Amino acid sequence: MSKIKNIETYKSSEPTVVTIGTFDGVHIGHQKIIKRLINSGKLNGLKSVILTFFPHPRMVLQKDSNIKLINTIDERYAILDALGLDNLLIKKFTKEFSRLSAEDFVKYILVEKLNAKKVIIGYDHRFGRNRNADINDLKLFGETYGFDVEEISAQDIDEVAVSSTKIRKALNEGDIEKANSFLGYHFMLSGTVVKGRGLGKQLQYPTANILIEEAYKLIPKQGVYIVKSNINNTVFYGMMNIGINPTVDGNKQSIEVHFFDFDKDIYGTKIQIDILQRIRDEEKFESIEGLKTQLANDKKVALDYIAKHDT
Repeated sequence: MSKIKNIETYKSSEPTVVTIGTFDGVHIGHQKIIKRLINSGKLNGLKSVILTFFPHPRMVLQKDSNIKLINTIDERYAILDALGLDNLLIKKFTKEFSRLSAEDFVKYILVEKLNAKKVIIGYDHRFGRNRNADINDLKLFGETYGFDVEEISAQDIDEVAVSSTKIRKALNEGDIEKANSFLGYHFMLSGTVVKGRGLGKQLQYPTANILIEEAYKLIPKQGVYIVKSNINNTVFYGMMNIGINPTVDGNKQSIEVHFFDFDKDIYGTKIQIDILQRIRDEEKFESIEGLKTQLANDKKVALDYIAKHDT
């Protein structure tokens, strides 16, 4: 799959079928639309394209918005690539772009840049300056500029009772099971392994400290989670703590993963952590021994879960 970030210099030489949206999370509702897009492309000899926006429009248009995103751009790319999409076009979202008229958006983006011959879009989609154009306007533009519009009906959208907002809420509440069921895959954190305080090693539970560079990435509720990661083509399971380590007087949030049966040096390596299940809240223990006892219990819970679910 191609990932195009500079739409100003891009022009598709092949006719395309396009859908438009932020697609944060690429959840099961999104996946239904994307599969429809890809299948339409194959049936009609068109390249499948998603036009998405970054930063998220709410980050630009609502100054007080503290929205966090389910996926980083790289995570979103990997998920879409696995689904079989041909091209992901990332348009930088700016206030200037938001003022583009509906017809100019259609003419300069959909027609001239993307060579769109078909657009698949939700019945309630709105676009253009002040979001003043709707799907009926898009159909009229299609007649003028030579592309078809396929409407995704309210029934098709509503029967998948999933939204990015619901997933963010579940993650913020620590309900990873609900979030994963909505996503259709395991929620992930991607970051670089960096040196920490070495406290895990002292506790006989050495950890990989994960630095996530994207400040907009949503971090789930603090607590202990069961996780897995593919490191150098081998899957390792483990348990992850998101929190401040209050038992050892921590005051800054960190993300630390203890992998089971793992002793490799992976400092500086970028890894993806798939979150399988939540075990408990982060707690402050009266002693280091109390913490070590709890960690042993957490490991048992994690291993039992892994054995039962064979994830």
